[in-house]
Amino acid sequence: MVKIAIGCDHKGYEAKNAVIEHLQKENFLVSDEGTYSEESCDYPDYGYKVASKVAKKEADFGILICYTGIGMSIVANKVKGVRASLVGSVEDAILTREHNNSNVLCLSAKNTPIELIIKIVDAYLTANFAGGRHQTRVDKIIRVENNDYEER
Repeated sequence: MVKIAIGCDHKGYEAKNAVIEHLQKENFLVSDEGTYSEESCDYPDYGYKVASKVAKKEADFGILICYTGIGMSIVANKVKGVRASLVGSVEDAILTREHNNSNVLCLSAKNTPIELIIKIVDAYLTANFAGGRHQTRVDKIIRVENNDYEER
């Protein structure tokens, strides 16, 4: 069973709950990392929780939702082993899995209606990494992360 860690800030709370409900109906194992209300909070707390679960392989994928998705993307990409992508379309959800082997999906509660968020999540979770020339590029991302990058 695929394990998904999901988190949000107060602005993403409604969307997070809709995604959780949808994923549970689709038989995904979901770990809700908060926040648990619409009370103002700090997105890095929840972005870190989700990204850490993915990096430690306690979750197969992460989903993060904040007002713009930008803050969550920045936080998640600071965690070694995470490739987080801010996505606003079904096509980009597919491409970030196929080309970048992304393991954390970041979403904007402000710019993306919940119905589209659900479609993006479905596309993201059903797409697969294409490998090939894309593996070479992901390997370079990993070298950057490890401060071991040199142009080739």
